[in-house]
Amino acid sequence: MPKQKEDYYSVLGVGRNADEIEIKAAYRRMAMKYHPDRNPGNGEAEEKFKTVNEAFEVLSDAQKRQAYDNYGHEGVSGMGGGGFHAGGFGGFEDIFSSVFGDMFGGSFGGAGARRPRAQRGGDLKQQIAITLEDAYNGLEESITYNRVDTCNVCHGTGAQEGSGAKTCPTCRGAGVVQFSQGFFSMRQACPDCGGQGTVIEKPCRACRGVGREHGRNTITVKIPAGVRDGIVLKVANGGDVGANGGGYGDLYLETRVKKHKIFTRDGDDLLADADISYPTAVLGGGFEIENIKKEKVKVSVPEGSPHGATIKLPGHGMPVLGRAGKYGDLKVILNIDIPRKITARQKELIKNLAESFEEAKKPGGSGGLFNKIFNFFL
Repeated sequence: MPKQKEDYYSVLGVGRNADEIEIKAAYRRMAMKYHPDRNPGNGEAEEKFKTVNEAFEVLSDAQKRQAYDNYGHEGVSGMGGGGFHAGGFGGFEDIFSSVFGDMFGGSFGGAGARRPRAQRGGDLKQQIAITLEDAYNGLEESITYNRVDTCNVCHGTGAQEGSGAKTCPTCRGAGVVQFSQGFFSMRQACPDCGGQGTVIEKPCRACRGVGREHGRNTITVKIPAGVRDGIVLKVANGGDVGANGGGYGDLYLETRVKKHKIFTRDGDDLLADADISYPTAVLGGGFEIENIKKEKVKVSVPEGSPHGATIKLPGHGMPVLGRAGKYGDLKVILNIDIPRKITARQKELIKNLAESFEEAKKPGGSGGLFNKIFNFFL
């Protein structure tokens, strides 16, 4: 039985609401702790280092993190998550270039430190269920969902009212600290201020100094007429708010059209079943059916219509998305209703009809249309 994977948040030692800065800082600590160069010959540390890299690979990517939050390890198994694939011991070179670069100014022994850049917020995806009538008419729908937003108490500053930021006493505003490891002299983002150079004197109690918080957001979206099941609508700036003033991501709404008790959708066309009697199929006739707008529509049945025949009613289908005034068709599928119980008189008449059809089969007889249709039921 395969070993169950450890929760990625537990691997890095952060909460599920941790932001990008917290995740990156946690990764730095864990990567330095378990790196093979610092644990030579320690197979357990090597495996832990790979797991740490794997966790960071997922949680540092907004799209992968959203999938992981929703579906766990299965959600990222096809997105490059679930396994760290960089070269060497867990990609030592990639680690230092992408995450530890600001320790070294972009290279070993570099002089400058890079301050955290503004990061755009993550995109979100939600499903919205509508009826077929809603898809026909279009509608405005109010939806409420969870997202990361600017803290409503400190308005993004991360500080309590009347308080603010002060120079970080650990790095004295530099944003980096320097230490030696073997023959390396390394510069690391300050662990106390996260490379900002400043710390909040009195962190906001609501967001714990982060400046962002999880909350509920309500928006009104317009669903266009003719929308189909599975179509994704984009709501700009409807996603999570980013770090360091990076702005909002987008919200993607996937429409799910509920099944209808009468109509089945086929592209822009609608399909509906209608039962007709055997005499109507043979002799022709007509009946009325309601379209999706509850309007009565006349259906003309041609003489000699077989079971399963389709009668097309142009323009009574769904609106064509993006083409005003253009509609699909309503296709009525005929089902010939065969009675299960008949009277003695009806049985006698059917026998007489059968005999007449048999007579028509003889040379010189004219079975014609009636004979062909009757044979369908024999």
